[in-house]
Amino acid sequence: MTRYDDVAHAAAGFGLLARGGVVTPDFGTVVLIGTAGSAFWPYFQAARRDEADPLDHWSRRVMGDLAARFGARPLLPQDGPPFLPFQRWAMAAEAVYPSPMGVLVHPQYGLWHSYRGALAFDGPVAVPSRPDGANPCDSCADRPCAAACPVAAAVPYDVPKCKAYLEAGGECRGIGCLPRHACPLGRDYAYVPEQAAFHMEAFLKALWC
Repeated sequence: MTRYDDVAHAAAGFGLLARGGVVTPDFGTVVLIGTAGSAFWPYFQAARRDEADPLDHWSRRVMGDLAARFGARPLLPQDGPPFLPFQRWAMAAEAVYPSPMGVLVHPQYGLWHSYRGALAFDGPVAVPSRPDGANPCDSCADRPCAAACPVAAAVPYDVPKCKAYLEAGGECRGIGCLPRHACPLGRDYAYVPEQAAFHMEAFLKALWC
């Protein structure tokens, strides 16, 4: 039987984390693989290729490699439609919760994390139990994320306002989303500047589509 710790160790070889798992009716046991902060960034930079959407392609190659090692099926959040319910799986596997901005907040990583893929196992994998806890945003009365947005587009998220601000060269485009920086959680995991700019350009490209 595959050991969860072995999957976690293999993911760490790419700067990634095993982020819990869930048992699903359609895919068996799903082990989520993701990031926290910039730990994966040097691995991606060393292996990236000159191609469109290089991070998605790198993630696909990494998930394929991990799946081959463990006899699993690789799953990617960008594959679709129909798209796989990664957010639902994440909330069932980890103590992550919807934030006022819509993205998932983690009690340790704040808003500086993501899910790059998952491995689906036909056989059993003893995944960790989901930690108990409450949504940290529920006890955050000041909502600094909302106040930090220069165009009041964060809470609730306003796509046209955000897009116009970024297209005009707003500050977020170079250093990352200011509302994310304003969140008191996970500040030690804030992206390095090069990574932050990369993600914002990819985000803006997605808004243009």
